[in-house]
Amino acid sequence: QVHLVESGGGLVQAGGSLRLSCAASGRTFSSYGMGWFRQAPGKEREFVANIRRTDSITYYSDSVKGRFTISRDNAKNTVYLQMNSLKPEDTAVYYCAARQGMVVPTTPGAMDYWGKGTLVTVSS
Repeated sequence: QVHLVESGGGLVQAGGSLRLSCAASGRTFSSYGMGWFRQAPGKEREFVANIRRTDSITYYSDSVKGRFTISRDNAKNTVYLQMNSLKPEDTAVYYCAARQGMVVPTTPGAMDYWGKGTLVTVSS
């Protein structure tokens, strides 16, 4: 089992940057694929980015590709989401999620563990 805690959210102007972090408990972090998802008010939770457990291959949604970068540090049990060129439509609660194994789903229901989220607000 893994416990996830997100941090780094806040208020930023359009065009600005934020870096989210997700700290994981346990000694088996490297066995989990990690993902970032987001949920805007009144909308369903959606996939943002993921990263595989050992080779760190990444995948992004079309809406953030080229602006966001996911990375992980297995020695620190942490996954990051660097968000640049932020837009008002990026406003959402951002969640970190984990799934054991090589495959990292883009479907929220297929992830095993979730953090409580961190709010990102982008003003125009």
